[in-house]
Amino acid sequence: MQEIFIDKYIYLSMALFIIGMVGVMIRRNAIVVFMCIELMLNAVNLLMVAFSAKLNDAAGQMFVFFIMTVAAAEVSVGLAIIVMIYRNTRSIDINVANKLKW
Repeated sequence: MQEIFIDKYIYLSMALFIIGMVGVMIRRNAIVVFMCIELMLNAVNLLMVAFSAKLNDAAGQMFVFFIMTVAAAEVSVGLAIIVMIYRNTRSIDINVANKLKW
């Protein structure tokens, strides 16, 4: 059996998570922010699969399956909200969405 070196997966996962976190903090476009959140979720998924393979335990892969299912539901709801904000304001800028009065 091949030895799994987990340090490379940890570094890649950290890089993906940091890119996603920076994108969420500095971008103003709602769709880009949404994609950065998905990038952070995928970084966590990658790390869970790597640890699952290292420990020879399928529990991490099962958690990844559930995270991907919740992420798919999040995408559908989030894009519906973005479409409704665009219909009302004709912009997907987050600062414009903050000024909406309900």
